[in-house]
Amino acid sequence: MSDLSLSILLASVLATAAPLIIAALGETLTEKAGVINLSLDGSLLLSAMVAFMVAYESGSVTLGFAAAAATAAAIAALVGIFGIYLGQLQVAVGFALTLMCKDLAYFLGNPYSRLQGPQLISMKIPGLADIPLIGPVLFQQPLAVYLSLLLIPLVWWYLYRTGRGLELRAVGENPEAAYTRGIDPRRKQLLYTLAGGALVGIAGAAFSLGIKPGWGRPQGIEGIGWIALAIVIFGGWHPLKVALGALLFALLQVIGISAQGIWPSIPAQVFQVAPFPLMILALLVVNLLQRETIRHWLQQRPGLALLAAQLHGAPPRALGQSFKPD
Repeated sequence: MSDLSLSILLASVLATAAPLIIAALGETLTEKAGVINLSLDGSLLLSAMVAFMVAYESGSVTLGFAAAAATAAAIAALVGIFGIYLGQLQVAVGFALTLMCKDLAYFLGNPYSRLQGPQLISMKIPGLADIPLIGPVLFQQPLAVYLSLLLIPLVWWYLYRTGRGLELRAVGENPEAAYTRGIDPRRKQLLYTLAGGALVGIAGAAFSLGIKPGWGRPQGIEGIGWIALAIVIFGGWHPLKVALGALLFALLQVIGISAQGIWPSIPAQVFQVAPFPLMILALLVVNLLQRETIRHWLQQRPGLALLAAQLHGAPPRALGQSFKPD
């Protein structure tokens, strides 16, 4: 493979992974606080539609992103109100919102189907973009890619190097103990549910204004919300591993697209859906690594045990549980 082909491949992977990284990191923040937002798939679709509609009507991509973030944050607020304050099952609330938002997106977005609108353009960083191989990959990308790369260390630093991040993790692990120390767990959970929802909205806008510009039915991002949820589990609720999971999924998608030209006799649908069962297989492996018998077997094989340790991750202990202060 030539340097040019490799640069194109890596640049495509980063561009494809960008919305997925943003959405998965948003859900990581939410779940670290102990809340499951299962509305991601519908939120991505509705925010993608709103982003394109607002950008089309206003001519401003910035307004499109802002509207998408507000839309997904409003959906997340419903998850927070019903799940955190009213004590309803968070999984059920999120699943219902996913179905509702998906139908709402296609219904309200029908007048904007197949229209040409504004979209993100690649921003070339002078000097850095001319560096061989890595220049076109890292420094000649749309703004959404730069945002996704910036969020990876930022979310990690916030979670593990700040006092507020410590409070967030304490609420997700033991809200009762956090409450006794003067922290309001429900307020914190709602705050990070909104923040995570806003990032999901930005991811939706990145799809309709960048990766898959325009709006139509099908939009082509159905199921991505479920993949983002799976990647959070695959990454063990750790932002760096979550980002790697998103990059892996994007790599599988890009390879699948390239493989269509190599094996034209194989139906294109096979390559389009191939990354999904592969990600499910990866989740199955992660789940098996949690079992005591598998861990004991791995202890006798140091090489495999080291690899398994990198994939191991436990969910926040209070994930999905409603806290009621007494």
